[in-house]
Amino acid sequence: MKTHLECLPCFLRQALGAARFVTDDEARQAEILRQVLRAAAEMDLETPPPVMGGKIHRALRETTGNPDPYAEAKRRFTKLALELLPEARKRVRAADDPWEAAVRIAGAANVIDFAIRGAPGEESVRHLVEGFAEMPFHGDPAALREAVENAERILLLADNAGEIVFDRLLLEQMPADRVTIAVKGGPVINDATMEDARAAGLTERFEVIDDGSDTPGRALETCSPEFRRRFEEADLILAKGQANYESLSDTARPVFFLLKIKCPVVAADTGLPMGTLALLQAPSGARRKTREPAAMSRAAQ
Repeated sequence: MKTHLECLPCFLRQALGAARFVTDDEARQAEILRQVLRAAAEMDLETPPPVMGGKIHRALRETTGNPDPYAEAKRRFTKLALELLPEARKRVRAADDPWEAAVRIAGAANVIDFAIRGAPGEESVRHLVEGFAEMPFHGDPAALREAVENAERILLLADNAGEIVFDRLLLEQMPADRVTIAVKGGPVINDATMEDARAAGLTERFEVIDDGSDTPGRALETCSPEFRRRFEEADLILAKGQANYESLSDTARPVFFLLKIKCPVVAADTGLPMGTLALLQAPSGARRKTREPAAMSRAAQ
C-alpha cells in the first residue's frame, strides 16, 4: 500500500506522541519533529507508510539516546497478557468453534498498538478477553484453517509485544513443526523482538527468527536476506497488524492478514469500517481490492 497524503499529518501526530512518550524535554521533542518534517518533505509517496514510521522512531532513539524507549511498556503488557492468558484459553476452548475463536482473539489483540494515537489502556486488553466474540468481524477463518492444513512452511509475521501472547491460542492449533514466527530485528515502537517472544513463551515450542529490520511491518527492502528467503519459501504467511498490511497488501505471496482496522486510510483501502477485526486474503499472483465489504459474521450485524 502506498503512502497517501492523509498519512502525512498522521506521521507528525505519531512523532509528537512518541516524543512525548519518551522524553519531557521540549527541545528534544522539537528536534525529533524537525527531523520528521525533513524526512516527510523528501519521502517517496510510492513507498508504504511503515517506511516513514521506521524513520520516525529511529530519530526518536537517536535524539533521546534510548535504544528501546518502549521496553518497560512492552514488559508491562506482556505480563498483563500472560495473566489473562488462562482465562482467554478457557474461553477459546469453550467456544463452539475454537479455531474461529482463536482467530478472533488474535485479531482483537491487535489493539495493543502504541503507534495509533498513543498507548492502549490496560482495560482495553482485559475487555478483548471478555468481549472478542462480539466484536465486528470480517473474513473466513475456515479458509485460513484449510490453508494451514495444506501448508508445509507456515510463516507468522508477528506484530506487537503482549499481542503475541494471545497469538499463542491460534498457534497452538497449528502443527508446531511447520510454523516459524518472525519478530523484529531491532526495537521499534512496541513491536515484538526476540526478547519479547521469549517472555511470551513462544520460543519454547516454535522456531522464532528475526527479520533483521527496525522498520514497522515488513518493508522487504529493509529486511535481511535470510528473512526474505524464508518469506519467499513459505507456503502460507499469516501477517498480523496494520503495518504488515500496509507493507505487504500488494504482494503476490500467499498471505492472510489478521488485524484490527484502526486507521481511516486502511479502512478506505479495505472497504471495511473502523474497528473491524479483519481476516483478509491476498490471493497468490494477484491483489484482491475490497471496495465493497462482503457480509460480516453474525457478530457484526
